[in-house]
Amino acid sequence: MKKSFIKAISYYLPESIYSNEDLAKDFPEWSIDKISSKLGIKNRHIVSNNTCASDLAFLAAKKLFLENKIEPDSIDFILFCSQSPDYTLPTTACILQDRLSIPTSAGAIDFNQGCSGFIYGLSLAKGLILGGIANNILLLTAETYSKYIHPKDKSNKAIFGDAAAATLISIDGFAEIRNFSLGTDGNGASNLIVKTGAARNPNKSMDINFDELGNPNSSDYLHMNGSEIFNFTLEKVPLLIKDTLNKNNLFQNEINLFIFHQANKYILEFLRKKIQIEEENFFYYLENIGNTVSSTIPIAIKEAKERNLIKGNVLLSGFGVGYSWGGVVLKIS
Repeated sequence: MKKSFIKAISYYLPESIYSNEDLAKDFPEWSIDKISSKLGIKNRHIVSNNTCASDLAFLAAKKLFLENKIEPDSIDFILFCSQSPDYTLPTTACILQDRLSIPTSAGAIDFNQGCSGFIYGLSLAKGLILGGIANNILLLTAETYSKYIHPKDKSNKAIFGDAAAATLISIDGFAEIRNFSLGTDGNGASNLIVKTGAARNPNKSMDINFDELGNPNSSDYLHMNGSEIFNFTLEKVPLLIKDTLNKNNLFQNEINLFIFHQANKYILEFLRKKIQIEEENFFYYLENIGNTVSSTIPIAIKEAKERNLIKGNVLLSGFGVGYSWGGVVLKIS
């Protein structure tokens, strides 16, 4: 029986950095120490006005090819995950196929997924391999949430950074992709949303207003109901971990490393303690990049691998906008 593996990962960060010092200058009521201690984030990489998610994905893919001696001709499918595509149409994956000189015989699709996007991408790639459709899948995750954040929205500016990751999924590699647990609850869609700009509400609403604390609220920018997202996370993620373990016939103490979507340090610490995961078995990587949405998990895998922490069974967990969540176990060879 065919198996699927993660073979290689690279990532790209924009050059411009938005630090906690910059944030404190823009919002003097916030102290640098408070931001660092609560969120666990010191720096975020932010794209320029004329840079799009496809540009980040292109650079991440070029790094992947260069660092791992991968020929574009070997790619037979492209999966592009983003909630900030270049155009309503055409598919950004098609544009990247041409820019990366990947053969025209390769398939290419976009999928609009957020913080669980990497997990969903792995599930799609595994299906393509097991179905005999493709053998070398380029999974690209790229996001430019900074373009959706109002300049006065200090909460979201403190959390999100822009980035892209490129992952090669193949019939061999360092991490076998085992069994998945996936879930969706669209009832929570309005708690993390940009309401205008697509077919439902194509025109800008220009409905900006500010609450008593000076926080902006507008249909034209990213809206996140932090308390509802927090409650959703605390309810669903422990169940997700349990189900992922069950579907892989594993006990929690058989997992060598847990890599969660890097939402922010506060949420991650709360989840780690609630699920009773030892700190040495729980990987953090967001201090200098922030929450990069669908790229947090592949970036964390790359960094954990370079620290020789990837071994045995590794459990991945993504959760967020949608609501959407997913978990999978990697078996390290």
